[in-house]
Amino acid sequence: MLNYNCISISAYDDREVAVEMIQRYDVNALPVVDSDGVLLGIVTVDDILDVAEEEATEDIQKGAAVAPLETRYSVASPTQLFRKRIGWLLILIFVNLISASVISSYEEYVVEFITLALFMPLVIASGGNCGAQSATLMVRAIATGDLELSDWLMAIQTVARAGDNIVSVSQLYGGDSHIAWIVGLSMIAIVFVANSFGALLPFVLSRLKVDPAAASSPLITSVMDVLGLLIYFSIAVLVLG
Repeated sequence: MLNYNCISISAYDDREVAVEMIQRYDVNALPVVDSDGVLLGIVTVDDILDVAEEEATEDIQKGAAVAPLETRYSVASPTQLFRKRIGWLLILIFVNLISASVISSYEEYVVEFITLALFMPLVIASGGNCGAQSATLMVRAIATGDLELSDWLMAIQTVARAGDNIVSVSQLYGGDSHIAWIVGLSMIAIVFVANSFGALLPFVLSRLKVDPAAASSPLITSVMDVLGLLIYFSIAVLVLG
């Protein structure tokens, strides 16, 4: 009589499933069975070590906006490296051009209040950095099984509360009070949006059956540059009239 209660893996499962199951159940070997539950063989820890390393390398490369290499970096040709990087680079250039158009739309405010330009690097860098941090934390938590897709709301609430700890720049800048309010309010709003966006994107990608590692730091940073500038100049228009 067959026993279906033991921990096993289907012969038709992806090899990543074997890695996840051995990590989850802390076993040294897994039975491999067919669709009828008949034992076909076993998968041991030694068998999946290389697989785990390959998957980790692939996630790291995706996190840097590089399409995964099919070979070791030391033997990859310049042409292959170019092909693996150019796609994402073109996308990021397009997103950065949107940032330029946003600045152009508010050119009259930048010219009249030149101090606004001084703080542009600060506000957009804060958004990109916070968003990239949140996305990295979420991608790793999903990959290790620490968070499930149903935990998305809890994850966003957690990172949003973390963003509330950012110190308002209005307390640090001693110049024009209007500029201080603009920068301070922008920093708070941008950090909140960046944390929420960075935390939500990996869950959205997972729901769409896309590897959450595709939520790369360069992509998050470029998108937050656009959103950060929109928030910054919108607040400036409200404060300065």
